[in-house]
Amino acid sequence: MTIEEVYDILYRNKILTLDPEDYKRVKDSYDFLYHFANNKVIYGINTGFGPMAQWRVDDQHLIDLQYNIIRSHSTGAGEPLDLLDIKAAMVARIGVFLQGKSGVHPSIVELLTAFVNNDIYPFIPRHGSVGASGDLVQLAHIALTLIGEGKVYYNGKWRPTIEAMDLVGLKPIDIYIREGLSATNGTSVMTGISVVNQYMAEQLLRLATLASVWMNEIAKSYDDMMSQPLNDYRRHPGQIEIADLMRKYASGSKLLTKREHELYNDGHKAEKTFEHKVQAYYSLRCIPQILGPIKETLDNSRRILDEELNAASDNPIVDPSTNNVYHGGNFHGDYISLEEDKVKIALVRLIMTSERQLNYLFHDRINGILPPFLNLGTLGLNYGMQACQFTATSTTAESQTLAMPNYVHSIPNNNDNQDIVSMGTNTALLTRQVIENAFQVLAIQFIALAQATDCLNVKNQLAPATQKVYDLIRTTIETRIEDKPFYEEIRCTIDLLKQPSNFDL
Repeated sequence: MTIEEVYDILYRNKILTLDPEDYKRVKDSYDFLYHFANNKVIYGINTGFGPMAQWRVDDQHLIDLQYNIIRSHSTGAGEPLDLLDIKAAMVARIGVFLQGKSGVHPSIVELLTAFVNNDIYPFIPRHGSVGASGDLVQLAHIALTLIGEGKVYYNGKWRPTIEAMDLVGLKPIDIYIREGLSATNGTSVMTGISVVNQYMAEQLLRLATLASVWMNEIAKSYDDMMSQPLNDYRRHPGQIEIADLMRKYASGSKLLTKREHELYNDGHKAEKTFEHKVQAYYSLRCIPQILGPIKETLDNSRRILDEELNAASDNPIVDPSTNNVYHGGNFHGDYISLEEDKVKIALVRLIMTSERQLNYLFHDRINGILPPFLNLGTLGLNYGMQACQFTATSTTAESQTLAMPNYVHSIPNNNDNQDIVSMGTNTALLTRQVIENAFQVLAIQFIALAQATDCLNVKNQLAPATQKVYDLIRTTIETRIEDKPFYEEIRCTIDLLKQPSNFDL
């Protein structure tokens, strides 16, 4: 299962289909555990959980044991996760079971797949996971619905799980050996949220690159800052790829300036002061160097997520190939937590760059070519986009606070059994907040870029790529002359920016 296949399910309405070989792996693992578990002490099958593992559970209570972990750990609090995150978490959990290392009955995979394909969303509260034994609490809320309890969102409303099952013709799973523990143990919720984060973060990077090209067009910057030789000599793959993308977006522009035409032709010998800046501000000129590391950060997080989607992340690991059951900590969420912190920090840098570019557009004494705050009305009477900067600046400031790494934060709990934890789900959710903030700041920037284009009357000189985006913005937002509220326009622009198909340039 690749991250692109998950995107097909989440964003392109693809049905999740599993072939017989998938079910065979699951069944083989279940059959092996069924015979292997006889007369052995195996954690979570005939022992208690966590610090209670030192107590053996009588054979007559083994089925109750599995139900008990599901019910006792359904203790989450707060608003439910977004439906897309819930669906991604279920897909990620199916990915764990398909490894054939969990010892669960195939019926649990069948029911989870039916939930995904019928858009049945278990209630998963935002708060509950410390990311150590994975997402115990939040996964328990999924497991609760698999046994026909709890509630789900189906066909437009929250309802009792069993009601939704009856409507679709599904039945709760039975417990066989360790379905309760395996369904609640692992990193699937933090992985699911992070997969959605990845999709939006990659979109933000494309948007920031495009906005930066448009910014340099407005400033009539020299285009050699995105040249291939310059960026190749720095050697970093991310920088090289961002410069390549910038050249693609800039192709055909009549606004970018050729240094060899302007400054290398002996035409400025008599000048002591150059009216046009010889080098643009860093927030315009250093885009390959700023967005390049962000590109590489996202490339690495994509790799980690691809691996996690195909990982056996519960405990113990049931391995028919070596005839053994291994006890360890594959449920620990450090890989996800660290990567999401990196993504979060990288995106805060993206937001900071966007905010500085906005300041260039709004500050007439810095840009030297635009009216204050892109005001096309009467100065003093009208205010242009002045107050939009307040929103962008405050949102950037909040994001800088959120940039504090969460990976380094751990509180021991569970009678100190879980004495160092990942907080991976919290990290993924904090990253989501930064992502939402980034869309807000970039929405204001794209509105401002369209307004700046009108201030200079240069639409027809834009590159085809940026001109297409200008036209897209102008389909819903008109040129601003008189003062009107901006909040609905910002919201509409956020919706435009979140649709990758709008930016197939």
